[in-house]
Amino acid sequence: MSDSIIKRLLRAIATVFSVSLLFVGNASADIPDELYEALGVDKYKASPKELYEAITERYYDPAQGHGEGKYAEYWEPLPFSQYLDPYTYYSPPAQPAKVATREECIECHEDETRGWVHAWRKSVHANLDEIRDLPKDDSRYYKKKLIKEVEKNLRSMGKLEKNENLKEVSCIDCHVGVGAEKGHHNQDLRLPDAAVCGICHLQQFAERESERDTLTWPDTDVKGNKIDPVWPPGRPSHALDYQANVDLATWAAMEDREVADGCTMCHINQNRCDTCHTRHQFSAVEARKPDACGNCHNGADHNEYENYLMSKHGTTYLMLGDTWDWEVPLKDAIAENGQTAPTCAFCHMEYKGRFGHNVVRKVRWAFNPQEKIANNLEHEWYEYRNEAWIETCTNCHSATFAESYLEFVDNGIISGLKKQLEAKQIVEALYEDGLLPGQKTNRPAPPKPEHDAPGEFFQLFIAKGNNPTAVELQYAKMWEQDLLKHYKALAHVNPGFWTYTEGWGPLLERYTNIQDANTQLRAFAKLKAQVATLEGDVKAAKLLDLDSQVERAVVGGLGGGMVLAGVGLVAWRRKQKTEG
Repeated sequence: MSDSIIKRLLRAIATVFSVSLLFVGNASADIPDELYEALGVDKYKASPKELYEAITERYYDPAQGHGEGKYAEYWEPLPFSQYLDPYTYYSPPAQPAKVATREECIECHEDETRGWVHAWRKSVHANLDEIRDLPKDDSRYYKKKLIKEVEKNLRSMGKLEKNENLKEVSCIDCHVGVGAEKGHHNQDLRLPDAAVCGICHLQQFAERESERDTLTWPDTDVKGNKIDPVWPPGRPSHALDYQANVDLATWAAMEDREVADGCTMCHINQNRCDTCHTRHQFSAVEARKPDACGNCHNGADHNEYENYLMSKHGTTYLMLGDTWDWEVPLKDAIAENGQTAPTCAFCHMEYKGRFGHNVVRKVRWAFNPQEKIANNLEHEWYEYRNEAWIETCTNCHSATFAESYLEFVDNGIISGLKKQLEAKQIVEALYEDGLLPGQKTNRPAPPKPEHDAPGEFFQLFIAKGNNPTAVELQYAKMWEQDLLKHYKALAHVNPGFWTYTEGWGPLLERYTNIQDANTQLRAFAKLKAQVATLEGDVKAAKLLDLDSQVERAVVGGLGGGMVLAGVGLVAWRRKQKTEG
């Protein structure tokens, strides 16, 4: 049999197996083996306490991505930074300086911040017994098992006695310590980070942290030659998105820190869990809806939300989503919810028929299309991930349809990438030849730790003098915005946004502007060179240009002097002969 036939047979078997997981048994994701291997933990023998301690040891390690990052010397945190990275920057307020009980926290905050308490009262945290009493036909029934898993974790960590049940999850459990009955407001108070959530929600925390271990980019090309990986291990991901932010030279170099922290406010999934399920209700229903993802996944360089909403998937969600039961877990969304279109969570949290908080196991193009990716798509690493995507798509489509469209996506992305790379050569050549406007007279270097280069990311956020120039800004927007919109629209099936309105149309417009600028700048440079040559010729002929009386007098004087000197020299030579 041919390779293509074998591949189709294997895919069919895998698809049947994967889809079957959606309808039988527990289709929640297992914690990937890669995490256990990376942490040196025995998957089958480790207790919840041992697993949690191993995860948090790495989680809090600055050498492995926690905290201020490698450029900390170049920027200062703002007062608001404590809410973005609470473990690093938060300190309890000086007032009130009192010890508060579990009940007093609620009573006080009903007056001080009633919105918090209102949201909490609607949460599962505040209503554990209601969940325990649910009948089997309630779509939230599965949460009874989750409560038991949480209690198992807490017993392992010494937070609950052997037969003790968790009564509630109140303010004090998250902001002081699980099971605490009182706490000193200006000494014990903390803002929870992801590791605090992980005490109870260990499975979900471990799944998310496994993104570090399941996204290791290949260091060889399709022919086996050594190459540099496209991205560092574990990136881009939710698990290391804060590190990606603070370790970015552009972000550290920005002097307008409030503007820089506009990036940070979305790059905090590493630090916090409430970016997807907002405090203090922490609703799984909320996190399952595309609108939760749209809070960050929108805009100039990652407009996934806009593309999804205007795709057929998204329009179905907009028209029919209010008829779906969002309390149903993702694994049952199609079978029991009546869901007739995929959501962000359904596609990106699914892997091989199971659902979990690792959303990078199918990543191929990642944040932005790059030449190194395009040239290596036939590598087994990329092929395996493409097969996983096909399996995901077969929840609703045939494998043939899915394979065809994913190939369509790759080829469409490559078309845009080719135009971007052509423009890159033009802009880099202008820079190397010193032809950018003001390059030799008015181009300040960017603030450290950035380094000057043409059409770079920093030029979208930092401007001084002729850095950037207009042509560089065109190119920066071309590769960092237009090409990304082109890619995102293709991946999310929004034709108008890759062909015309966004993507290809604007990409070609910038390409044209760059070509025009190149022609004009080089023509101007050639003209300047010709003028300089002419100026040199004029200076050489200046002595023959006797336009003024002074110039004629000077030249005449020089001529007369030369005649007198010549007569004197002849007379001196005759005298020498006579005497000789």
